[in-house]
Amino acid sequence: MRSTGDGDRLTRRQLLIASGVLGGVGLLAGASTVGVEELLSRGRTDRADADAKVLVLVTLYGGNDGLNTVIPVHDAAYQSARGELAYAPADTLTLDDTLALNPALKGLKSSWDGGRLAIVQGVGYPRPDRSHFRSMDIWQTASPDEPVNTGWIGRWLDATGDDPLRCVNIGPVLPPLAVGQRSTAAALDTTGDGSAPKAFAGAVTGLAVGSAQDTATDALVARACSAELTVEGTLSPVLAAPAGGTAGPSPSQEDPQSAAGSGGAQSDLGRQLAVAARCIAAGVPTTVYTASLGGFDTHASEKGTQQAALGVLDKAVAQFWVALDRSPRRDAVVLAIYSEFGRRVRANASEGTDHGTAGPVLLAGAPVRGGLYGQAPSLTDLDDGDLRMTTDFRAVYADLSRHVLGTDPARLLGRDFPTLGMLHV
Repeated sequence: MRSTGDGDRLTRRQLLIASGVLGGVGLLAGASTVGVEELLSRGRTDRADADAKVLVLVTLYGGNDGLNTVIPVHDAAYQSARGELAYAPADTLTLDDTLALNPALKGLKSSWDGGRLAIVQGVGYPRPDRSHFRSMDIWQTASPDEPVNTGWIGRWLDATGDDPLRCVNIGPVLPPLAVGQRSTAAALDTTGDGSAPKAFAGAVTGLAVGSAQDTATDALVARACSAELTVEGTLSPVLAAPAGGTAGPSPSQEDPQSAAGSGGAQSDLGRQLAVAARCIAAGVPTTVYTASLGGFDTHASEKGTQQAALGVLDKAVAQFWVALDRSPRRDAVVLAIYSEFGRRVRANASEGTDHGTAGPVLLAGAPVRGGLYGQAPSLTDLDDGDLRMTTDFRAVYADLSRHVLGTDPARLLGRDFPTLGMLHV
């Protein structure tokens, strides 16, 4: 397993991850494979304090249309720019005299009514990039000025110890946000299979065999492949029968567009959040869970497509809270929902919207001070047809860093940002 140089080793590692061969392993900088039973065991032996904060990050891949999520439904500029794509006030869920939620978001509207939903308006970053991959990289690394090889949660992992279960990514591909220089999140595959693709089984078996001549990176590959082979055949029955004997919805039942959009996002958000809820209720000492949903790249026929995808999101989130109803830890959970960018203000000729810039970020949970934060972007004072950012996304991360992760935001973001006041302290 000798490599010829750092570039070759990096290419091989990235290829393994991107192809899904080591999906459950999360092979970057020493990531761990973890199963549900291992997590639950930690909850029994090292139970988290009931008031220990938990962050659940949900990434919407594809660029969710913020204007048809949190809708300026009474704004004449919105109605004019959107045409048939615009929602009529009677078809939406009213927030106040200017804004409404998409009709699919009934559960989140209930959180709003209970004072447990914060909507941060106009969130973006300077000099926006309309590439899915570059924009998502910026959001996940919190570095809009230059590419870096660590995520903002990864830097928190680097700064706060060596327990691999501090952050658990629920899904087979470890996102950049969870990769640090020395540490990464543990990776938990909930696809219902838990094994490497059959086409690569031989390759994984071969890579699992180490050699005295291995470099440190080669040894990492061997350990990760060996762990994957150990997990194979054991993860599936655990995930098929979560607490209460309910397997949860299958990907085919949930997401109308599967992982369309970008980034290899998972489609089984309900299953992901069900596993997170089970672990939280069991007292697992994990501070951050990450999950994802695709299907938001709505260039055509957007109205029905986005509404269906938002319905998947809303149902998964509602079931997540229901699963935590009887847990004393429910009141310590903050759930944050974001996407890599919003969409253009004006509808295109295909009744969809093209890649845009700023959009809303949603935070829900008992620690959240419900309400609107940040300034609503103007729909007439545009930047080449796009919304102007009014809230830097790093200000959202700063509040989460300070009040959920208990860490100085400057350690993760390079500098501090003014508090938005979204969270009880």
